[in-house]
Amino acid sequence: MLDAPHLQRLLEPFGLELSPNQVSQTLAYVHLLIRWNEKINLTAIRDPEECVTRHFGESLFLFRHIHLTGCLLDIGSGAGFPGLALKIVFPDLSITLLEPVAKKRAFLKEVARVCEFTQVRVRPERLVELVPESPTFEHATMRAVGNLEVMVPLATKCLKPGGSLLLWLTQDQATALPSYAKQLVWQASIPIPLSRTSAVWTGLKSASGVESIGQIGVDAS
Repeated sequence: MLDAPHLQRLLEPFGLELSPNQVSQTLAYVHLLIRWNEKINLTAIRDPEECVTRHFGESLFLFRHIHLTGCLLDIGSGAGFPGLALKIVFPDLSITLLEPVAKKRAFLKEVARVCEFTQVRVRPERLVELVPESPTFEHATMRAVGNLEVMVPLATKCLKPGGSLLLWLTQDQATALPSYAKQLVWQASIPIPLSRTSAVWTGLKSASGVESIGQIGVDAS
């Protein structure tokens, strides 16, 4: 199993310097993920080192670029990436995890318990069932989620004016982003370390809540 020095070395390419408590939480999360993954299909990645770089590194590195506060909605949480992992570096963030599969919800709740995360809600709804509620989220995240032409507009409706939608995508997936939600202004993408084609794309919802014009071009360079 991984230990603290090994974990820190694996996260070095992502520019992360975790505190002792954050290292302990990450290790506990990794060990739970490996153990539960033997019984239920949480992730196709089985190697502990690859789990650290592909899941934790690619989620947590956002801490170097964006400061998240308030309430965050994680859509299609699965094993908790990026939403639940972000609690490690943003402990005051209030997070709602949307996961329709009961066994995966049980895993997310166990991680929150073992890691002593607070302000974490795990909900069974699909995004389309949540949209009628008033927009109460400052941020929304999606990683490894398909059907973007449907999901992006739905996620935008959940955001407060001025809120941000954060997407972990390849360049090919991001090509049509500007056409998916006219209320979003897309910022320059943030390349993901150790990846040739993937980046985090940030769309800011118009503060007025109406359709935006003059959107920033999407560019992964």
